[in-house]
Amino acid sequence: MNKRFITYTLGNILMILGGLMSLPLIVSLIYQESWVNIASFLGTAIVTGGIGFVLSRTKLHKRTFYAVEGFTIVSLSWIAISFFSAFPFVISQQIPSFIDAFFEMASGFTTTGASILSDVEALSHSMLFWRSFTHFIGGMGVLVFALAILPKAESASVHIMRAEMTGPTFGKLVSTLSSTARILYVIYFVFMMITFALLWLAGVPVFDAMLLAFGTAGTGGFGVLNGSIAPYDNFIVEMILSLGMIIFSINFNLFYLAFTQQTSKAFKSEELKWFLTIIVVSVLLIALNLISNAYGVVASFRDSFFTVASIISTTGYSTALFDNWPLFSQLMLILIMFVGGMAGSTAGGLKVSRVMILLKAAWAEIKQTIRPNRVVVLEYEGYRLDAKLSNTVLSYFVVYVLIFVVTVMIVSLETPNLISAFSTVAATFNNIGPGLGIVGPSQNFAHFSPMLKLLLSFIMIMGRLEIFPMLILFAPNTWLKRF
Repeated sequence: MNKRFITYTLGNILMILGGLMSLPLIVSLIYQESWVNIASFLGTAIVTGGIGFVLSRTKLHKRTFYAVEGFTIVSLSWIAISFFSAFPFVISQQIPSFIDAFFEMASGFTTTGASILSDVEALSHSMLFWRSFTHFIGGMGVLVFALAILPKAESASVHIMRAEMTGPTFGKLVSTLSSTARILYVIYFVFMMITFALLWLAGVPVFDAMLLAFGTAGTGGFGVLNGSIAPYDNFIVEMILSLGMIIFSINFNLFYLAFTQQTSKAFKSEELKWFLTIIVVSVLLIALNLISNAYGVVASFRDSFFTVASIISTTGYSTALFDNWPLFSQLMLILIMFVGGMAGSTAGGLKVSRVMILLKAAWAEIKQTIRPNRVVVLEYEGYRLDAKLSNTVLSYFVVYVLIFVVTVMIVSLETPNLISAFSTVAATFNNIGPGLGIVGPSQNFAHFSPMLKLLLSFIMIMGRLEIFPMLILFAPNTWLKRF
């Protein structure tokens, strides 16, 4: 274990975080907020940057590191940034409880969108900005951002990027890792600015448009108004956000292919076809179910499209109280909560690619059982599916289910019914935000005990990092090794 390199990298991350706090500080000055708000960001930025500077001075005996260090760096970084980012809320007393503030920031950086706030509009502009800006940074990944801007990124840093990027596989777009990170962030930033411009042109105020664009890009879901997107009551805004959420749930590698005149190759993506099919089928089934329960035809399709886009992208914006929908529609939403977006996107969930592989493996097993002598070849994206990848996906799913079940049992101690306990874990573990029951779109997570909020905070981080980095962090053997 190269502990010195872990300390060095963590120091650089904290310095970057301290620098990023200058943005809400500028917002605070623009809106002429109280000195308490200004001091909360300035003081936190100085302390965070100072601690980061000290840690980054660590003398390195060697710069090489392996997967275990990469996983550890990623896990510690996400916990650290959530920890230090909480202080402006506590110092300004806009979220007096540190655990509540930590929950809010863990939710922000992991792009979950779950909140303990009952009155979002009571926050100052700078706090609202910082809260939503965490979605933008966390969407693509804090470490990916660092790799994009830090010079001399080592080739071994692929272990960091692999630990933070979503999906069962990872591949570089170009030969160097830092260039890959920059390309991803350029695409990400450009799409975010397009979303912002469209929202502004649709009549959304500039400040609101920017924060909603942050949430859409990161598939996060923190709103500016108490009723999320419903108070805007604007069909065009809803369509912009719906399409935006779907776009940011698509593998960014496909956009790179499209920009490099390989559009036909991008459209051949099997995962993309599955993803879009799931959306279309879900919208149709939910809309028909709503219509059969006396909902208007136009309203049914409008609400179902926005809600499906929001849930499958794990964004969590809402225009309708879907916890009041018929049971069938609620079950459909729960199913797509687990599916999530595509690998290599900013969305959470299991990922469409894993669902594809699991279903194909199950179908192959059925065919093999019927005809034992038959040779069944599994294909994924036009290639023969590697047995190692299939086993990795199956192992991930088993660990996912075990953690999910244990967490549901713990959460059930503070929830009135199964649907509330189940959806609380589904909404946090899959980085969605709102669930059903006591955590529905009109509710929040404030009623949980401090210990449970802390548990759910770590569950959100674990879900964002796809489990294994957090498990490795807390594994005793990780820290017994010496470098």
